[in-house]
Amino acid sequence: MSEQEITKRQNAVMVADALNKIEGVPVTDFARELSSKWAKGEITGAEMKAALIAVHRKVS
Repeated sequence: MSEQEITKRQNAVMVADALNKIEGVPVTDFARELSSKWAKGEITGAEMKAALIAVHRKVS
């Protein structure tokens, strides 16, 4: 993955976190960790989504 793509993804994560903050939705440390891994290309968006859904199923 190119540095340009990584930067683009990191910016997308920052925007998403800012929008969540504006809406009063907390972002967990686990979600931040997954977002960081996705931004670096270490996991796919589908893997991130599956991990988040699995955690939320356990909580609810």
